Amino acid sequence: MGRIFITGSSDGLGMMAAKLLIQQGHQVVLHARNEDRAEEALEANPKAETVLTGDLASISETIDLAREVNKLGKFDAIIHNAAAGYREPRKIMTVDGLPHVFAINSLSPYILTALIEKPQRLIYMSSGLHRDGDNSLNDLLWEQRNWNGFQAYADSKLHNVLLAFAVAGRWKDVASNALEPGWVATKMGGSGAPDSLADAPLTQVWLASSIDAMALKSGGYYYHKKPQAVHHGARNTEIQEMFIDKCAEISGIELPE
Repeated sequence: MGRIFITGSSDGLGMMAAKLLIQQGHQVVLHARNEDRAEEALEANPKAETVLTGDLASISETIDLAREVNKLGKFDAIIHNAAAGYREPRKIMTVDGLPHVFAINSLSPYILTALIEKPQRLIYMSSGLHRDGDNSLNDLLWEQRNWNGFQAYADSKLHNVLLAFAVAGRWKDVASNALEPGWVATKMGGSGAPDSLADAPLTQVWLASSIDAMALKSGGYYYHKKPQAVHHGARNTEIQEMFIDKCAEISGIELPE
């Protein structure tokens, strides 16, 4: 059985994935934005090993979270599940002067990946909307463009795939993959979402724990445990490295080779 850390696991798909993994006998460490959410996380999954707190909209809190994860020792898998901002109607700025969507969805997984001791598996939650993302990576912080919440979210989900593939290329001893759960009726997806909510957490659980040959590969993108086509620029290593370089510049944190 493995030891797994899941960001954004106080509700939604992160909470559901944690429940399934705990039922399978894995040790699961939860994550929540603050103490109130941490209580909710443990109420939903009382058999979790523990819950760590940290607001992923803040660079300093994300760095602190990585330190807390490392204090607990090595993990077998990390699921980067936390996300925000589907169609945010206005640009919300963080304490670091970054767009909220970018800080949580794009930059925090990069920081955690760079700072947490390498696990055997890394899983990044993306979305089918990543195919609408802008792979030019111009104006990541929305300083020139007029705000578009849908586009900002789609861009961030492309960033998740670029990060997963860049890590797969750099770290040959880590299985790094991305997935889309489908459009499901979570708080973010909305009550009218058409895909199966019960099936939505299964792929991240599979990538984190299965001994299937495909789940142990690296550099994949999946929907319902099946490989899927990705954005036309996602496998371009120059674009991947450009994203890594921009995240390093914004955060001041280098991704280890």
